[in-house]
Amino acid sequence: MPFTGKSGKFSAKINAVTIGTGDKAITVGGENVLPFYTFDEAIENAPKVGIEITDGGMDNEPECVKKCYEGCATVVDMAKKAATFEGVDFLSIRLEGGDPNGENKSTEELVQILKDIADAVDLPLVVCGCKNVEKDGELLDKASSALEGKNVVILSAREEDYKTIGASAGLAYKQIVGAESAVDINLAKQLNVLLTQLGVNGQRIVMNVGTAAAGYGFEYVVSTMDRVKAAALSQSDTTLQMPIITPVASEVWGVKEAMASEADMPEWGSLEERAIDMEVETAAAVLASGSNAVILRHPESVKTISQLIKELV
Repeated sequence: MPFTGKSGKFSAKINAVTIGTGDKAITVGGENVLPFYTFDEAIENAPKVGIEITDGGMDNEPECVKKCYEGCATVVDMAKKAATFEGVDFLSIRLEGGDPNGENKSTEELVQILKDIADAVDLPLVVCGCKNVEKDGELLDKASSALEGKNVVILSAREEDYKTIGASAGLAYKQIVGAESAVDINLAKQLNVLLTQLGVNGQRIVMNVGTAAAGYGFEYVVSTMDRVKAAALSQSDTTLQMPIITPVASEVWGVKEAMASEADMPEWGSLEERAIDMEVETAAAVLASGSNAVILRHPESVKTISQLIKELV
């Protein structure tokens, strides 16, 4: 008997969200099938790959990343160089220097860096804060204002500061709001509901549902993303139909496999190779679990994941 395959496409869809402006704008989401199920239905908007830099510039980069930016004197120089790497769809700027428990840079200094980068590159931008709730409320508010008209993602609004960031980024300055939760479908859904009740357009929200480096409790990440996508598509849950952006870099480059020196762990081999491997493995896993975009740090990781996506979509 001939085999007749059953389509796995759904009547529901993930929201399609456009980031950036002009010819370099990208769209994430829009699919009505599970990740990479192109045999069920064509995926119009392939997952996107971003590259991350920080306000610290070269000072805060691992040695194996620094050499990729050789000749760059400023953060803006790095942004220009990052925009030229193969496979880069968007640029992510993490303002980690604003942390009051760290360098405690002023909001004015950090916002000026953002403005300079926005003037220097035409890629879509994702702006990440310093992870201090109080400082991020002020910092991301000013960032939303400074980048008005650029259609950037302000990542992230959390349960503790969603009112401040949602009102500023989503309502006052018409940016895209990134809703950040901690690897829990119920928390992700609740935050989306709270943002939409605040008045933020659900079609202008993306989610960071949380992640971890591969091998570090990663089964929770996979199960959460799987459940989010299943609820969004098979149950037509509109509160979970926002596309997912996953900041892989900030997790991977802090684990021992990406940090332990070759002198300390000679049996692990090249530090650069294993760090890239960790980043690629984690990125591939979150994309297979439903992420619509990943943020990476090493240009070789970006190139590899970009090629993987092209082969699968």
